[in-house]
Amino acid sequence: MSSLSYPDKHRVPHEERRSWVKKPETPEKTYEERKLTKEEKPLPLGDKCNTLCPFFRCSKNALVIVNRVVKGHVQKAAMCRWIGDTCLGYRCQFAYCERKALLPDGKCAFAVKFREGEKEFIKELDEAKMDEKLKNLLARKSGRKDLFLE
Repeated sequence: MSSLSYPDKHRVPHEERRSWVKKPETPEKTYEERKLTKEEKPLPLGDKCNTLCPFFRCSKNALVIVNRVVKGHVQKAAMCRWIGDTCLGYRCQFAYCERKALLPDGKCAFAVKFREGEKEFIKELDEAKMDEKLKNLLARKSGRKDLFLE
């Protein structure tokens, strides 16, 4: 035996060295299954939409998340490949929300609290001078008939 040869117990069989040999198959998950397992959540900044939110998208496919070093710390930043600078966010004409929560003023609909809106709507209706026909119509549509009874 020469000094360059190895004993047989260290040799890898011919089939394992070839790439065409089938390996044990693992079931591939579809995009929807992977998405459901992650359970993504919106990430608004206050009430504004965030470019790092998993639902924020660019219709030009130019949005890229990169790591930047700022004062010695690594931070994620949204970059636009189309303009070659940081993403403009909601001000860009190609920006949209996958869950349709991006409002025109840049607010995230997930961050806006709707419970206060109902009380304000009721107060506004009380203050407005409406005729009886309109009050009856609104009472039937909202399902609250006791609201407009006088």
